[in-house]
This record gives sequence, structure tokens and C-alpha cells, in this order.
Amino acid sequence: MPNFVGNNKKMAETKVISFEALMRELMEGKYRPVYYLHGDESYYIDKISDYIAEHALAPEERDFNQTILFGSDVTASLIADTCRRYPMMAERQVVIVKEAQNLKNTEALEKYMKQPLASTVLVMCHKNGKIDGRKREYVKAIQQAGVLFESAKLKERELPSFIEKYLKNKQASIDPKSTQLIADAIGADLSRLTSELDKVLISLPENDRRVTPQVVEDQIGVSKDFNGFELRDAIVNRNIFKANQIMNYFDKNPNILTKIQKLEASILFSR
Repeated sequence: MPNFVGNNKKMAETKVISFEALMRELMEGKYRPVYYLHGDESYYIDKISDYIAEHALAPEERDFNQTILFGSDVTASLIADTCRRYPMMAERQVVIVKEAQNLKNTEALEKYMKQPLASTVLVMCHKNGKIDGRKREYVKAIQQAGVLFESAKLKERELPSFIEKYLKNKQASIDPKSTQLIADAIGADLSRLTSELDKVLISLPENDRRVTPQVVEDQIGVSKDFNGFELRDAIVNRNIFKANQIMNYFDKNPNILTKIQKLEASILFSR
């Protein structure tokens, strides 16, 4: 029998689940009948859907039991009918719907989710926004059937923690200055951020897994001397000469300076 988590009543009670908790479930081989992944941050949506696509079925089972559909090309009825099929020589089938935000009518899916097939794992990928909260019955049906996961954009203040945790999971360490350099340079686009971090990781020797300002400068191209971290330090210490040097560097490289750093600098020079 397919390995699913709990029953529908218990699933309905667990309305909020973190990315880490959801990934732990999947890594334990526990699959729910429905995953509705929505939000403005595509990184987590891709991570979850890609993991299910790669691990829910053995490679030899995918040809007959894994279906990828696009919301702009199909109807809710077609998705529901696909989900009602039984797997062929496998314990489950996987149905992944990309661009789920483009579905026009969800009535047939709402009906399916009230009685989902136990041997189907349906993954709905809704990017660049959230599910319409006015569709209360649809939302309720999703929560009763499985998981409604919101993939929200990280705030700027959350980026250093994300960077440190990401590198720690890859057996690498980073100092606070290097963390801030990367956060300031890349911003909250997690797909781009993790791509840059992977590039940094590849450059590290096996016997020294430390990310330093010099490594950041060499691999990402952020000056270890002229950056937001050093500008803030100059502002705190009221070192106008150093702040001027950094601002002159930013004048020649205007894309480096964030709105927050510009505000900090203007405060310093207005005093």
C-alpha cells in the first residue's frame, strides 16, 4: 500500500507546514495525496516538486506513472480524470501540474480533492502569487486532502540566516561579513542566491571549507573593501573619509548600492 501521512481529518488540522518539515516527510518516503504549492518564491516550489518527481517513483516506473501537465493547456476536469487513474505496476502515480495559476475553473478539482485517490500524488505548482482566498471551499478541500504550502519571499533580514544554514548543510562555514556581502550583492532571489553559493562551494578546497571575504570577492565579484558591510561600519564609526571612498566606488558601480544603504549614507552626510 502507498505510504501516506495520517488521515484526512488530521491533515485538515495541520494547515501550516514548514519547508523543512515537509522535506523531512518526503525524505522519509511519506507522501500525501495532494500538494498545492503557491507563493511568490519559486525556489521552494521547485525544490518540493522536483524532489517528488525524482523520488516518489523508481526510474523504471515513471514512463507509465508520472504525468506532467500545464495549467494553461488543460482543464481541471482533465487533471481530475488523470488523478483517478490507477498506477501501472507501481504503488502510486504522480501527477504534476505546472502553471497551476492559469487554471480557469477549479470545480472538478475541488470535487476530486474531497475524495482523492490513495494511490495518486497530485502536485499543483502555482507560482508568482497565492491561491485566491475567496475560493474557500477549494482551499478547504486542498487542506483536507493534503498540504497547502505557501512559498513566501524571504525578507532581507532573513537572508544571512538562510545563507549560513545553506552552507552549513553543505559542510561549509562563513563569517558574518562574508554573509552580509553575499546578501547585499545577490538579494532575495533564492534561485540565484543558491546558484552563487554553489559556485562558491565548488571553489573551496576540501581541507578548508571556509567562505571568507576574499572568496566572495573572487567568486561573486563583490569587493571586500568597498561594500555595504564596510559602509555600515563607516557610518556607525562616523568615519566620513572611508564612507566617502566607498560612496565614490558606488558612484562608479551604481547597481551595488541598495536603497537601504543609500538611506544610511544620506543620514551620515546630512549630520
